[in-house]
Amino acid sequence: MAALTPSADAQVVNVRTDRITTGLNFPTYVTSAPADTSRLFILQKGGTIRIFDLTTNTLLPTPFLSVVVAGGTSENDERGLLGLAFDPGYAKNGQFYIYYTGTSTNVVARYTRSAANPNIANAAGVVVMSWADPFTNHNGGWIGFGPDNNLYIGVGDGGSANDPNGNGQNLSARLAKMHRIKPTVGGVAPYYTIPSDNPFVGGVTTDDEVWAYGLRNPWRSSFDRATGDLWIGDVGQNAIEEINVQKAGAVGGRNYGWRCMEGLNCTGLTGCTCNGATLTLPIRTYGHVAGTTGGFSVTGGYVYRGCAIPGLQGTYFYADYVTNNVWSFRYDSATNVQTEFTVRNTQITPSIDAFAVNQIASFGEDANGELYIVDQGSLAGQGAIFKIVPTTGDAPCAPPCAVGDINCNGVVDAADLATLLNNWNNVGAGDLNNDGGVDAADLAILLNSWG
Repeated sequence: MAALTPSADAQVVNVRTDRITTGLNFPTYVTSAPADTSRLFILQKGGTIRIFDLTTNTLLPTPFLSVVVAGGTSENDERGLLGLAFDPGYAKNGQFYIYYTGTSTNVVARYTRSAANPNIANAAGVVVMSWADPFTNHNGGWIGFGPDNNLYIGVGDGGSANDPNGNGQNLSARLAKMHRIKPTVGGVAPYYTIPSDNPFVGGVTTDDEVWAYGLRNPWRSSFDRATGDLWIGDVGQNAIEEINVQKAGAVGGRNYGWRCMEGLNCTGLTGCTCNGATLTLPIRTYGHVAGTTGGFSVTGGYVYRGCAIPGLQGTYFYADYVTNNVWSFRYDSATNVQTEFTVRNTQITPSIDAFAVNQIASFGEDANGELYIVDQGSLAGQGAIFKIVPTTGDAPCAPPCAVGDINCNGVVDAADLATLLNNWNNVGAGDLNNDGGVDAADLAILLNSWG
C-alpha cells in the first residue's frame, strides 16, 4: 500500500461544519430512514433514540425508542446502544433494527414504528441475534443494509487485549466478525434467513451467519451508496489503525488478519500466517502517534454522495476519536489507487459558535447523502451533531438531484439504470416513486429523465 501524503492534486474542495443540535447524552450514531428527508435519528449510548426534525431544526423531546442497555451512561464504557438500521422497506413494513449491549451479551433486536405516530416506535421488540461477550470492550456495534438488502452486523473480538480467546480466527465464534443475514418481514423466530451465498453455510465448525472475519473492533462501517463498496474502520491494538474495503460484488469469506496482524504489522500471535496469501490487507493505515498524521482509535466514515458539494463526490471521510483528526481521500477500488488525501482539521470548525468538534464517535448520512459528524462529548449533555457543508454561501443544501439521478452525479445514465435493475422487484436504490418497490413505474421515470 502506497503511503498517503497531503494531496497535490488539482483543487481539493474545502468544507466547514454547522452544529445542528446539542445537549445530547453520549451520542453514538446518526442516520435516516429510507427516502425520509425530514428527519434524523440519533442514538444515545444510554439507550434512547432521538429524532431531529430537519424541517423545523428541532430536537423532539419525546424519544423515538428507549431500551435498557449496559454501560451506556459513561464516556469510557464501550457498551451501550451502538447501532441502528432501517429496513429498506421501512415505509411499508415499519421495521428497524438496533444493536446494543446487555450485561454480558450483545444483541441485535427488531422493532417497529407506531401506526398512530411515526415519531414513536412500539416499545416491544424481538431479539433477532444475541451472543455472549466476555469483556466490556470491543463490541463493534455497526449494523447496516447493503445494496443486496441483507443486514450486515459488525462485531468486535469481545475485548481484553490481544484477543485472548482467539475469536478473530475462530469461524464458529460470532465475535470478531462481519455477519450477513436476510431479515424477514414479521413472522416468528428466528426472524431471518441465511443468504445461500454466505461463505460458510453448512459448515460443521463454522457459523452460517459469518460474512468476513479477522476483525478486532470494527468501529463504524458503511456502504458507498453509489458503488456498493463496503468500508470498515477497524480499531487497532497498540500500534496501528486501519481502513478496509470490500469491493461490491466480491465474494464473502475475507480474512482481515486479526489477531496475527494489526494493520500491516505482524503481531507474533497465533491464529493465522502473517501476510499470508489468504489475508485481505487494509487499504489505509496510520500509526499511534500524535499530530495530524496519526491517532489512537479510528472512527470509520462514509464516501460522500450528497448533492450540496458536487466536487466531493466519491470522497471518503474518516476520523480518529482520540486526536480528533479528520481526513479524506478518494479511492478507486478497481485500480487500488488513492488520491486527494486531505487533512480536514482546520475546516471542521463550527461556523455558528466557538464550540469545537471533538471525540468523534461516528459519521452519518441523511437521506440525500449529506454527511454529519457525531461529537460524543466528555460529559452527559455535551454531545452534538454537526453537518459538513460547503464553504461558499450559507444555503443549507443545494437543490436535490434530478429525478432518476440515483448516484447523484449530475446526469441520468447507464450507471443509474444498472442500479435500478440490480434492485428490480425489491426495495432500495431505484425506488424513484417511493412506493416500497423497484418496478416498471420506476423504470419509466428514469427513462423519461434519461440524459
